[in-house]
Amino acid sequence: MLISRLDVPGRRALPVVPIVPYVLLAILVVVTVILKPAGGRSLAIDLALCVLAAVWMLWMFTLHPAWRERPGVMAVFFTGLITIAAILVLRDPWFGFFTPAGYLYAFTVLRWPVRLAGVAAVAVVAATAQTSGLPRSDPLDLTLYLLVVTVNVGPMCFLAWLEWKNTQQNEQRKQALAELREANRRLEAALTENAGLHERLLAQAREAGVVDERQRMAREIHDTLAQGLTGIITQLQAAVHTGADSRGWQRHVDAATTLARESLSEARRSVQDLRPEPLRTARLSEALSGVAERWSALHGIPVHTTTTGTVRPLRPEAEVALLRAAQEALANVAKHARAGRVGVTLSYLDHEVALDVRDDGRGFDPARPESTGGGFGLVAMRQRIEALSGTLQIESEPGAGTGISARVPLAPVEAQA
Repeated sequence: MLISRLDVPGRRALPVVPIVPYVLLAILVVVTVILKPAGGRSLAIDLALCVLAAVWMLWMFTLHPAWRERPGVMAVFFTGLITIAAILVLRDPWFGFFTPAGYLYAFTVLRWPVRLAGVAAVAVVAATAQTSGLPRSDPLDLTLYLLVVTVNVGPMCFLAWLEWKNTQQNEQRKQALAELREANRRLEAALTENAGLHERLLAQAREAGVVDERQRMAREIHDTLAQGLTGIITQLQAAVHTGADSRGWQRHVDAATTLARESLSEARRSVQDLRPEPLRTARLSEALSGVAERWSALHGIPVHTTTTGTVRPLRPEAEVALLRAAQEALANVAKHARAGRVGVTLSYLDHEVALDVRDDGRGFDPARPESTGGGFGLVAMRQRIEALSGTLQIESEPGAGTGISARVPLAPVEAQA
């Protein structure tokens, strides 16, 4: 705990601080005993001051390491120690060799900016010891003393400032590294989360693709096999009811055979996801006319086909959707409407293409879908149109016929290209 709270110079000096001051003090005690006559009062005072300094360091620093974390206590400790050192230097100049211990303590226990004052105080004591032979009364000697003080204080204070700047830079680097590690941790967490989201999105995309493909196949099966089988059943039933009319029987059987072949071709095309057979060799308007003519010949109901506006190329999926919508509408007319005539209109507008199929049949209540047999046809038709950002509207009422309007937007020229 203590080491982590000390700055860089404090941590560097900490291993030698508990030892060096005592060693220096012991050496100076020996020097004092040698240089001063034994039994003198001056020697006793010096030794007493040395003992006081040792006890002061022992009690305030060595025996109470927890106090080193308290700046106020350490300031008192340092002030007391430098005061004792200054008295010793004034009495005997060789105690100037104790000032390295003062520098150690200044860099170890004092915090910025108090450290700067502590270092300056130690430098003044050192300068006093170095100029002990100069009298203080002569201005020249006083100027020389002040010069020596400046020489000691300036470099040491500059060194203290450099240490403080290095400490600040180290702390900033540590903080930057900590922030970088935190940013890396967050980035890794975000990448992990994104990877999980990516996996979920892929799974959802796969599921959506499966659902779309199932819906496509359901629509294709309904538009090809179901309608074809319905027509075949209708023709075979009609053939049964012809009785002895062999020509009528043969006509219905031939129609059923043709429907079977067309349904088989459409089923193969649906599996291969190709364009519907009527659109492979003709435009949409021509394909609608062909579908209407075949339907009219099959069911004996006249169909009037009209194309308005300037014919423009459509996206393949839009042509398929409108063609399937027309086929489904005609199939519903044959199954439910009992109509006398049907009209199919293809309109090229400014920004969209509209397909309208209207009949004069018995109609139904749109609020009761079950009245149409509850089949999949209208649902598949709406899915196709809305998948192209289009709209499908159904207008009908009992006894007033039915009108189905499918609209899909025209794609921009560059999108078609």
